[in-house]
Amino acid sequence: MAEDSPKRRKANFNEAETAVLVEQVLKHEQLLFAAGPGRASPGQKRKVWELIRHKVNPVAACPRDVEDLKKRWRDLKRRGRSKPCPLGLLLPAAPPA
Repeated sequence: MAEDSPKRRKANFNEAETAVLVEQVLKHEQLLFAAGPGRASPGQKRKVWELIRHKVNPVAACPRDVEDLKKRWRDLKRRGRSKPCPLGLLLPAAPPA
């Protein structure tokens, strides 16, 4: 019987990874998050996220996949609304409802 090992957590994002992620997402923000008839297709968005992954991984403590980057971006946006961002960068916040 094979021994089942629990899935290990990845290392936390370091400042360099976060800085590259924020820089690249803001650079491609219009393509990734635009709404309406002129928005990008899911395939185009996937290619942009892959490009971002290739920019982040050279400075990463461990290899990151696209889902890791998307989750980190969501966490940074949420954190930016409630308390100061660790990098001091302004993240786009949703308008108050």
